[in-house]
Amino acid sequence: MELKDYRRCAEVARHREQAELVLKNANVVNVFTGEILKADVAVTDGRIAGIGTYEGLVEENLDGRYLCPGFVDSHLHLESTLVTPAELIGQAAKCGTTTFIVDPHESANVAGAAGIDYILGQTEKVPANVYVMMPSCVPSTSVDDNGCDFTVEKMRPYLGHPRVLGLGEVMDYVSVVDGDAGMHEKLALFEGRTLDGHAPGLGDDEIQAYAMAGIGTDHECIDYEYAMKERRCGMTILIREGSAAKNLEAIVKGMAEHGTGTEGFCFCTDDKHIEDIQRDGHINYNVKKAISLGIPAISAIQMATVNAAGCYGLHHLGALAPGYQADMIVFDNLEEMNILDVYHRGIKVDAGVDQGVLQCPEELKHTVHLDTFSRDSLKLLKPDGPFHVIQMQEGQIVTKDVVCDIPGKKEFTADREYNKIAVVERHKGTGKTGVGVVAGFGLSGGAVASSVSHDSHNIIVIGDNDTDMELAVKELIRTQGGYTVVEKGRVYETLALPIMGLMSDAGYDNVDKILKKMIRKAHEMGVPETMDPFITLSFMALPVIPELRITPRGLFNVKEFKLCE
Repeated sequence: MELKDYRRCAEVARHREQAELVLKNANVVNVFTGEILKADVAVTDGRIAGIGTYEGLVEENLDGRYLCPGFVDSHLHLESTLVTPAELIGQAAKCGTTTFIVDPHESANVAGAAGIDYILGQTEKVPANVYVMMPSCVPSTSVDDNGCDFTVEKMRPYLGHPRVLGLGEVMDYVSVVDGDAGMHEKLALFEGRTLDGHAPGLGDDEIQAYAMAGIGTDHECIDYEYAMKERRCGMTILIREGSAAKNLEAIVKGMAEHGTGTEGFCFCTDDKHIEDIQRDGHINYNVKKAISLGIPAISAIQMATVNAAGCYGLHHLGALAPGYQADMIVFDNLEEMNILDVYHRGIKVDAGVDQGVLQCPEELKHTVHLDTFSRDSLKLLKPDGPFHVIQMQEGQIVTKDVVCDIPGKKEFTADREYNKIAVVERHKGTGKTGVGVVAGFGLSGGAVASSVSHDSHNIIVIGDNDTDMELAVKELIRTQGGYTVVEKGRVYETLALPIMGLMSDAGYDNVDKILKKMIRKAHEMGVPETMDPFITLSFMALPVIPELRITPRGLFNVKEFKLCE
C-alpha cells in the first residue's frame, strides 16, 4: 500500500476521518480466527479501513446480515463457459466470486500468444480480480495436433505482467517425473511462484516425484483417498465442481467423515457452463454443498477465500481485515447462504455488472482450417478379435478402457450401445481423422459434434451413423466452430462459437437459450440425463486423463502413454 493510501485508511481506522462507506450492524466472518463478530465495516479507497464501530459518508444497515470475503475460483478456463470472458465474469460475480485464477490454455492451443492476449484484454476492466496462470502444456502432449507450440521463449515476455501469477496446470506429468529437460525449463522459469498441477491417477511414487518438482496444486482428484495422498506431499487440493466433472461430494464427504482439517483445500469450477452458473451458482454452490455434507460453515468459507488467496500469494485478498481489498459478500444466514449483495473494491457489482461483448480480433474468428470432409474418413474396419472401447463414466471425465467385441461384419456398425466417435484435425488441414468406439453415451438416431475438444480443440463428433456424423462436421466447418446436434439427416440446432471455435459473441442469453434446447434434444436422443453431452464429449480427446482417449492419430492409452495398435 502506498503511503498516501495508508494515511487515509489509518485516519479512518483511528476515527479521525469518516469512511467513504460503512456497512453497519453486520455479522462479520473472520476467516483468521473462525469467529463471527458483530461490527461495522469501514471502507475507504476500495480497502477495509477498520472493523468496529464507525461512521461513514455513506452508510448501509445490514441489520444482522452476514458479511464475508469475496470468493475465489482457484482454477478455471473462461473459454469453457462458451461466452466472452467479460460476460462470464459478470455472471459469476453476481454469485459472489470476486477473484478468478484463469488458465487460458484453451485459447493458447488454438491461437498461441494472440489467444492469451485476448483473455488478458477482455478481463482488464471487469468488476472482479482476474489473474492468469501461464499455459504450461501447449500442446498437452507430443501426440496432440493443435494450433500452436507455446514454448519457454514465448512465455518469457509475460513474466513481468502484473496479473500473471505462475505456471498453469502441468498436464504432461510423464515429462515432469521423467525429468524431461524442456518441461523442467518451464518449471524453473516460474520458480518461486505457484505451479499448478494436473495429475489424475498417478501411483504413490509418481505423486511424490511430481510434488518434488515443485507442483503445488491439483484439481484432478476424484476421491478423498487420492486427494489425501497428494495433500500428504504438501500439495493444495483444488476441489472441483464443474458441469461435467463433479468431485466435491466424494472428497468432502471423506473430509467430514475423517474430521480432516480444511487447511490446504480450496474450491474451483474448472469448466462450468453459463446455464449451470445461472441455475446453481458458482463458487457459492461449492460452499453451500460442502456445508450440506458436514463441513462447518466457517471452514467452507475459508476454503473459498483465505485458503485460495494464500495459495496464489494474493495476500491483499481473501479476508475482511484492515488493509485488505474490500471484496465482500452480504448473505442471509450460514445454512442457506443466499447472496444479497456483492462488493468489489467497496462498490456493488449488482448494477451494471454485465460488460457486454468486447471486440474480438477478426483473425481469431477464422480458426477452422478445414476445407472439406467426407464420411469415408469415418470408416472403421472391424477387427478379428476384441477392440478397445472408451467407456464413459457419468459425472466424471475419466473413462475406462474396455476390451470387447463390437457389432458389425467387415466394418464396425454403430448403434445406441456402441456409438462411433471421431476427432478431425482442424488447425492445419492435415486430414488426420481418428476413429473409435465409445460406450455409455447412448445416442440414437443422429450425431453430436463440437469444436470444443480439450485441449487441442479439434472437431470431435459422436453418433450412431456416418451420414449424420459427416453432416455434423460440415456444419461446424460452416460456422467456424461450435456445437451442433444432427437428427435423422438434418441439423436440429447449432450453437456457433466463432471466437477460436470456443466462444460466442452473441450474448449469454442467446447462448443459454440455444444450449438448453440442444442439451434437451441430446437427452431425448438417449444421452443419460445426468451427463452433460457437450462437456463430456469435449474431454474424450484429452490424452492426459485416464484411461482411453481418441485423438486425430487414433486411440490413445493414457496409462501406457502410447497410441493403441
